[in-house]
Amino acid sequence: MSASRRRPHTSGLDEERLARAYLLRVAEPPAPALNAFVADIGPLAAAKAVRAKDCPPRVRDETAARRDLDRVEQDLEAAERLGARLVIPEDDEWPAWPLLCLDLARRRGVQGLAQPLALWVRGDTRLDIATEAAVAIVGARAATGYGEHVAGELAYGVAGHKLSVFSGAAYGIDGAAHRGALAASGVTVALLGCGLDAGYPAGHVALLNKITERGGLAISEYPPGTSPARHRFLVRNRLIAALSQGTVVVEAGRRSGARNTATTAGSLGKVVMAVPGPVTSVMSVGCHELIQESGATLVASIDDVIEQVGRLGGLLVEKATAERPTDRLGPDALRVHEALDRRKGKSAEQLAAESGVPLNRVRALLPALEIDEFAQRCDTGWKRSAAQRVPGERLVNDRQGEGK
Repeated sequence: MSASRRRPHTSGLDEERLARAYLLRVAEPPAPALNAFVADIGPLAAAKAVRAKDCPPRVRDETAARRDLDRVEQDLEAAERLGARLVIPEDDEWPAWPLLCLDLARRRGVQGLAQPLALWVRGDTRLDIATEAAVAIVGARAATGYGEHVAGELAYGVAGHKLSVFSGAAYGIDGAAHRGALAASGVTVALLGCGLDAGYPAGHVALLNKITERGGLAISEYPPGTSPARHRFLVRNRLIAALSQGTVVVEAGRRSGARNTATTAGSLGKVVMAVPGPVTSVMSVGCHELIQESGATLVASIDDVIEQVGRLGGLLVEKATAERPTDRLGPDALRVHEALDRRKGKSAEQLAAESGVPLNRVRALLPALEIDEFAQRCDTGWKRSAAQRVPGERLVNDRQGEGK
């Protein structure tokens, strides 16, 4: 057994795991009322209340059709045969931080974004490690050769930067993304809209096996034996968006699951990116509309993706951590430098107000920054020197903007 894998939870099962396995079976995700009920009183009390029909009306509605369907032992045994495990919020590998965005969105009134009660996971890598730094690459099932090529190249590059590649294991763009990550010997994670044993899609069973055999994961919140259904894939999309720092849509029609994932990612405050395609291609209409509507940032290379995700996701990527000339500046000098604009000048008073550095200190620092070619005088005050081309400069500027 790999050292990175937690032992299977099939012997000495704790009560919380049994309770959550039962609750996963009796309510169709995302089950927001049941989720809130569990968060309020805990899984043990919630499971007992559901069985006894002693729960709030909305919880009763979500569980009425299946409350008597207790297949906990069978589900856990089926998972064991698959080499899978049930990961619950009480486990130390639970990805609590990435999933927190679902709770925050729900509190803002966004519908249908409840956290999963637990996750069925197949593969040796710990779930929390796989989600530490991840990018989702999604798109059309009926992808063009162009789309599959771009998806594969982007996934290869993302994996090469030691980021996990998340997708939905569907034909087309999803499959190309998984294969690209595998080609780079990276970690790739497939989120399914059915049970892990469903064998769906049939043409990707071998791909899913390869993913889990090579350090990746297959994940589902649906118990073993759950068949695929359109609404389950749409519900699944919220997990693809939540568990990754950013989502790249490579190809998508005007109405598609990929656009649904992108919309969900945006509502969660995640980075949304889209790849442009030929204006004559119906498979790129969704991407172009996302870009036109400012729902996504246009990306055309792996560098674009890494810059976007690194900037807003806080990832430790090569471009963001490369040594920069500004690294040798002291704290006050760096703050003044970041307050400078490249195109228009600012007075010392403006720079002091924006940087929070005392005015007399700003006036002392500006000549030194000018000597080192970090700043230059102009008719309207001081601006950033055109001679100082700082590697990764847009990352520096954008981090400045985040604090405003």
